[in-house]
Amino acid sequence: MSVYENIIVAIDGSKNAELALERAIQTAKLNKASLHIVSIIDTRSWVNIESHNAKKLEKDSELFASSLMESYNEAELAGIENINIIVESGSPRTIITQEISRRVNADLIICGASGTTPSERLFLGSVSENIVRTAECDVLVVRK
Repeated sequence: MSVYENIIVAIDGSKNAELALERAIQTAKLNKASLHIVSIIDTRSWVNIESHNAKKLEKDSELFASSLMESYNEAELAGIENINIIVESGSPRTIITQEISRRVNADLIICGASGTTPSERLFLGSVSENIVRTAECDVLVVRK
């Protein structure tokens, strides 16, 4: 069995993401690993929004992501010593594997099987699928 040192868990507010967080906490605790809780504000759909509305939407999204992160204090309560909260804007399909995983030297990414949008619930979520295909480290996809 591998020993993991840097674990990323991708969360988006979905039930599967909550389950992924629970599994990430267990795995981080077992391995005494650093846990990087990641939420990406998906800006791909903002292309057609007027600039003043886009700024408000971005601010609201950042507030949502921050409150979402704050609500996940379970890692600290479970005794995880090294917790890093990462909130960024952009495409979660690329930022998680191409930027954040390299930046934190991730050796495991944990994510839910599907996200919060209906189209992502059809099979394996498009973000999850992309993480599996492009990650340079192990990936654990958590299902209900």
